[in-house]
Amino acid sequence: MAGNDGLLTALENLRRLLDHDLFPLEIGDVASHRRALKELRGQLDDYLLPRVAAMDAPLLAVVGGSTGAGKSTLVNSLACADVTEPGVLRPTTLAPTLVANPADEPWFGRQNVLPGLARTTGRGRGEPGTLRVVTAVTLPPGLALLDAPDIDSVVTANREIAAQLLAAADLWLFVTTAARYADEVPWGFLRSARERSTALAVVLDRVPPEALEPVLAHLTRLLDENGLSGTPLFSVPEVALPEENARLPEPAVRDVRDWLAGIAADAHARARIVRRTLAGALDSISTRVPALADAAERQRAGLADLHRMVGSAYGAAMATFDDGIRDGSLLRGEVLARWQDFIGTGDLMRSLESRIGWLRERVVSAFTGRPAPDTRLRVALETGVEALIRSAADTAAERALEAWSGTPAGHDVLERAGVVSAGRLGRASSALPERSAAAVRAWQGYVLDLVAEEGAERRTTARLASFSVNGAGLLLMLMVFASTGGLTGIEVGIAGGTSVLSQKLLEAVFGDQAVRTLTQAARDDLRGRVRAVLDEDAARFTSLLEGAGPPEDVAPALRQAARAVRDHRDEVEAPDAPIVEQADRSR
Repeated sequence: MAGNDGLLTALENLRRLLDHDLFPLEIGDVASHRRALKELRGQLDDYLLPRVAAMDAPLLAVVGGSTGAGKSTLVNSLACADVTEPGVLRPTTLAPTLVANPADEPWFGRQNVLPGLARTTGRGRGEPGTLRVVTAVTLPPGLALLDAPDIDSVVTANREIAAQLLAAADLWLFVTTAARYADEVPWGFLRSARERSTALAVVLDRVPPEALEPVLAHLTRLLDENGLSGTPLFSVPEVALPEENARLPEPAVRDVRDWLAGIAADAHARARIVRRTLAGALDSISTRVPALADAAERQRAGLADLHRMVGSAYGAAMATFDDGIRDGSLLRGEVLARWQDFIGTGDLMRSLESRIGWLRERVVSAFTGRPAPDTRLRVALETGVEALIRSAADTAAERALEAWSGTPAGHDVLERAGVVSAGRLGRASSALPERSAAAVRAWQGYVLDLVAEEGAERRTTARLASFSVNGAGLLLMLMVFASTGGLTGIEVGIAGGTSVLSQKLLEAVFGDQAVRTLTQAARDDLRGRVRAVLDEDAARFTSLLEGAGPPEDVAPALRQAARAVRDHRDEVEAPDAPIVEQADRSR
């Protein structure tokens, strides 16, 4: 194994990367991507890693084929022992049976090859999901036969295990019949063997004497047309057996047995088969792994799209809130009424332009001792801002849910969340009113602190004392909503007058530049707090995506791992001669 250390390390690194859930989202042809990932994991575990770690281990020949091809009968006949149970019921082979010489039993009895299948021994058909290991002294050491389930079984699990076993084979002994040799399912597997350079031999079973020559000729032509020229081809005549579990006569399988015995007796022949199949499997990594990496990147891109959908919906909500605080709409209705209460009378406000000086005195009077409903004005502002936040959040949640529902990946995530949870996502969180109220109250406290801090300067202390921090703070809050866009009729005049008055009074205390600075700071702080509230609401969506995609760096890591395998590929020598020399291809 010393000469293969670099290759073995590269394969182990690749296998660790494949442990990640690369395709959790319904993006693209995700079913085929998941299947390809499962197949590659299986081939690494079942064949590549154990074979590279033990190049001189016994050769494994998997006997596979279609339903009713006579695989189990052939295995019994080649082993000269009743090691597996044939029959007329389908499927016959429920669990694979591996037969080996007693000298090779320690290798196959442990979890070396096919480590995911629990080992069983003894007679019987075995249980699904297990590998039954039996010994036969009549089978030569150095080569084991594995009777696989049908590749076209009506049982899905049987088809899957058959494909897994063929991927774990050093040699495929593919069995078909004169009646079914042209079926598409077997040829799909045969083409796969060609693409991966898997060592292969074909057994044409149950051939009537009169059909032998034309069927062999046609099958040979099909092999040539499918890029499988030179594949060893054997024929087994149709024989009437005395009972369903009887073995074939020795002459009927002599050619196959002698061929296998020659491989078992020749260490160089075994090595050539192992190296050819191993080299083909390693070469396939150069295309299979980058394809998986590309698909993993599409998963990452799809995950980013889902994040963007949420970000877009809640970004629009923030824009809606910005519009709401800039267009003066918060200064209508209840806030206007409370403002009028705050300065004394609504009639007085309507004559604001002609009596601004008198109004200023009334406001100053209110700030310096007379009872004034400033608390009600603050509550009205708070209520208006909270309502704006809730409306924006509800719209954002609805948009995000609609966007996700319109994509396969988003729909998949929502299905996993469950009907109840997905339904709740369509509106703002039940905790949002409390969060928004807390955010607005915190903002109001910040504004008062801002005014107090600015008023602490010596030149403004006396002027601020004439108004009080609360009064100046309320005026600054109103300045945040200073624009009158969106208002009509008399509300424009009233809101405009409110804005002008607030600005003039604050400028009288702090100066015009300071007022602009304070207003911008108050507005920015409010936006930041609202952004945090909306982000927390959006997290109901994004939390569903945590851990949903493959790791960010897995795609480049997979490509690098595939390159490492390719770089160490030469540690496995390519066969320098034909796998098996055979004078007559159609024995």
